[in-house]
This record gives sequence, C-alpha cells and structure tokens, in this order.
Amino acid sequence: MSRRKLGSGSWTLDTPGAIVVEGVHKGFRPSTSRQHTLKEVILSPRRQTPRRPVLTDISFRVEPGECVGLIGINGAGKSTLLKLLAGTLIPDKGRIGVGGRLSALLELGAGFHPDFTGRENIILNGVILGITRREILGRSDEIIEFAGLGDYIDEPVKTYSSGMYARLAFAVAVSVQPQVLLVDEILAVGDAQFVQRSNQRMRDLIQSGCSVVLASHSMASVTDMCTRVIWVNGGHLAGIGPAAEVIAQYSEWSQHRS
Repeated sequence: MSRRKLGSGSWTLDTPGAIVVEGVHKGFRPSTSRQHTLKEVILSPRRQTPRRPVLTDISFRVEPGECVGLIGINGAGKSTLLKLLAGTLIPDKGRIGVGGRLSALLELGAGFHPDFTGRENIILNGVILGITRREILGRSDEIIEFAGLGDYIDEPVKTYSSGMYARLAFAVAVSVQPQVLLVDEILAVGDAQFVQRSNQRMRDLIQSGCSVVLASHSMASVTDMCTRVIWVNGGHLAGIGPAAEVIAQYSEWSQHRS
C-alpha cells in the first residue's frame, strides 16, 4: 500500500477506501477564563499551559469495504479521533493515511449555512465535499428524495429539526459516492425508518468498497453494521477486534464501572 505525504501527520493512500493510523497522539491545552495582563505576556512570553492528552499512541487499519465501529464512553476520545481521520484536526505525533474521497458526518449542522434553504445547502455541501456545482445539481433530485423533506427543502435550514438536519446531511454525504465515510452519532436523531434506510445505503457503499467508521453508543447498531470494533477508553485503545468480542468486553467493563 503506497502513500504520498500531504503535510504534517497527513498522508494520502493510493488504495481507495483504506485508512491507516500509526502512533497518533493528540492533546489540547485547557481553556482558562483568567485574562493575562500585558506585563505578564511580555515578561513570560513562552509560558504555556501544558497540553492535556486526549489520545495516546493510537494505531489501527481499516480495509476497503470494511465497517468498523468506534465505541467508548463520553469523553473517551472518539470524536477527536474521527476529526483527525477527517483532517479537521492534525495529530501532535504520528500519522494518518486515508485513501480516496472522504465524507464525514461529525457534527449536526456542520457545513450548513442556517439562512440558506435546504436546496441551497445541498450545493454548498457538495462544493465542500469537492464536487462541482454541475455535479451536485445533477444529483439534487436523488438527494431530496432520499432526505424526504418534501416542501421543507425550500425553507431555511434554521427552521429544521435535528432529525431533518441529519437526513439532509446524510443524503448529501452519501450522494458523492465516498470511498471513506465517517459517522459520529448523527443518525441517532433520525426516525427509525430513516435510520433503516441509512443503514441500507451504508451497506450498499460498503459492498462497493467504501470503508465506514461508525461511532455510536448503540451496541445494537454497531453489532448490526460492523464486523470489527475499536474501543477507546481514556484516550487509549482498550480493545480492537471482532465486533462481538469487543462489545462483550466493553459491556462487562461498563457493568463493573457502574
């Protein structure tokens, strides 16, 4: 599997749908409400708050056509890991390689302009995902039908419920035929019928060679969709392997924790 360097910590893989994560570390400096005086800034210009580690020495691979679940309690580091895979964050150490076109559904409303209509946001999202206006317009009817928003497609998205946001975002993300799809709990706000249709669309993508990384607190959804599972706990890899095995380990740990 060859790869070409994009920048610090980032690589593009020649194998569409592949993901490689090697020795990744990520931390953040805690925010502080205290305002420093100009004198303090001038006299202590190099003083910085130490970084709080969020992810430590994370390594794994995802093969094309594989759906991998990402589980762990809130604050374990799942969302940070997905943002690193998406390229919206850069690792402090280590490197990440992703092959092919990537679509990421990480935060509800991300990539949407609240004052634009659903139809206008389809074009905006398409451009963000790297396809031309003509291409996205050619797919807009299919997107609108899959999202099932009816006349609301011509209303500003600031009037949408969280479920409507999720339906439109997912419809756009899968319409570009991604080779890597990242999903972070966004489908949890959708109705049961839409979740079922979304899962089937993801299965179709997986069948075509797309790799999917699905973060979820629903072990039923992970069991249904994923062949392998990555369990992140306290910023470390607590488990990785066949879905049933890792979910059993996580469930046992959760019971003892409570």
